[in-house]
Amino acid sequence: MGQKINPIGLRVALNKDWRSRWFAGKKDFGTLLHEDIKIRNLIRELLKDAAIAKVEIERYRNSARVTLHTARPGIVIGKKGEDIEKLKARVGKETGKDILIEIREVKNPDLNAQLVAEGITGQLERRVSFRRAMKRAIQMAMELGALGCKVQLSGRLGGAELARREQYREGSVPLHTLRANIDYGFAEANTTAGLIGCKVWICRKNENEEERSHASHA
Repeated sequence: MGQKINPIGLRVALNKDWRSRWFAGKKDFGTLLHEDIKIRNLIRELLKDAAIAKVEIERYRNSARVTLHTARPGIVIGKKGEDIEKLKARVGKETGKDILIEIREVKNPDLNAQLVAEGITGQLERRVSFRRAMKRAIQMAMELGALGCKVQLSGRLGGAELARREQYREGSVPLHTLRANIDYGFAEANTTAGLIGCKVWICRKNENEEERSHASHA
């Protein structure tokens, strides 16, 4: 089995949930799918600095609920909720539907694979050494209780003439164990030498185990 499958897609319905929850017939499916992509791209574009980990979309007849998982809810909401109203109006205008936006805070951004990947690519764009960025991200995840973490970068690393791929890992990241709670994130750094892709896999404790460990510490 190759390692070319998205670890989240592989675990959907087992221990991960769909990021878009709606049903449509053959006629409307394509339109709604593209609308979902449009909503996600628009939100990522408008909220570049808000550390958006995940965008979930639920649809009803003429409306949609968009749930933003973010590490910086203050940036999304804005002063007296102005920014969230602007965002709601903009997304509503693009889709022609009533939009309800819900915000959920990501408690541990250093344990969220998507945010870790975006953090590493942000550092690469600021010309931080790629090895240091990778090792620091792994160290932070392990300190916060991850069972394992793997980071892979591909591209012209350090401005090298030839593109290559480097990866570091610590702990266990069992990608073939479907019960394992694997979080996966991907981001791209737009550097002067070209695009550098970053993939992050974080193996976290299962939610039941996490709850039990919190209870025992309490």
